[in-house]
Amino acid sequence: MRKFSVLLLGLLLLALTAGPAHGADNGSWSVFPASSQVADRPYFYLSADPGTSLRDKVVVANKTGRPLTFRLYAADAYNTARDGGFAVRTRKEKQRGVGAWAKPARDRVTVPAHGKVTVPFTLTVPEGAEPGDHPGALVALDERVDNGDGSLALGVQRAVGARVYLRVGGPTLPAIAVEDVRVTHDQPLVPGLGDSTATISYTLHNTGNVTLDPKVELRARGLFGRTLLARDLSGIPAELLPGQRVRLSEPWGGAPQFDWGDVTLTASAQDTRESASASFFALPWLVAAVLAVVLLVGAVLLIRARRDRARLSALVRPSPPALPTPSRPRSSPSARP
Repeated sequence: MRKFSVLLLGLLLLALTAGPAHGADNGSWSVFPASSQVADRPYFYLSADPGTSLRDKVVVANKTGRPLTFRLYAADAYNTARDGGFAVRTRKEKQRGVGAWAKPARDRVTVPAHGKVTVPFTLTVPEGAEPGDHPGALVALDERVDNGDGSLALGVQRAVGARVYLRVGGPTLPAIAVEDVRVTHDQPLVPGLGDSTATISYTLHNTGNVTLDPKVELRARGLFGRTLLARDLSGIPAELLPGQRVRLSEPWGGAPQFDWGDVTLTASAQDTRESASASFFALPWLVAAVLAVVLLVGAVLLIRARRDRARLSALVRPSPPALPTPSRPRSSPSARP
């Protein structure tokens, strides 16, 4: 049987976690900043003004018993749509920040078994660069493709990246928005027989130019202002990068089976706080079906009643009054001679 191979260039297994001394690591190789005279650095923390350049060094360490060759490049960072995790662009994607400004001295490097290679790089911030945070990474990509078994093989390339947190000098503006709040219900068929749940979905949007560590509060109110739910949400990304949107959802167990109210989400971070709301109407399926049938029957009866009234008025409509017949004028008797 013919074997097909699918190469996932957009789904690199990219290790970006870091420890105090080991940097980003996937078990086979690691990438981390060169140690300074003061201490080891898990990430690159850099500051520069527009029109200036920085020089630093990145280390690629091979933990295997054979030499490994890597493609070395810089990439912009973004938040994943699924959970808001820290991820970086692939080499073939368009780079606009750190990915375009940082240039390693070598774009390919071979690291001996259980060895390390240190590579200098230059980061040049162009004139007119927007102030604020520009996160990214220096990535060591193994260009070999790991193929799976079977008729449809899944080819995967692996990479490890050392995070780069660059702040460009100028005014900074922390700002966050909550967008597109929606409430969807999963109601039992018969009221009281089964659990009622709901899902609250929303989008967090970093509208400023600095990285945020947001917190989100959820409040739900029913008829007459009754508090139905009040909690601080978990699963919020620890780093919401500038300009990024993340779609998140929150389950609501024990949601009301019959109620009318609204849900309010309030997002806050350093020096910024914004809220957004959405209304909801909870109604069990059986009640909704009965109500729909009642409304349908009522509409049909109303239409029939109107037609009957129109037909009846046509039957009893009075005929128009007859016009009076014009009388002939009497001739006066002629005078006889």
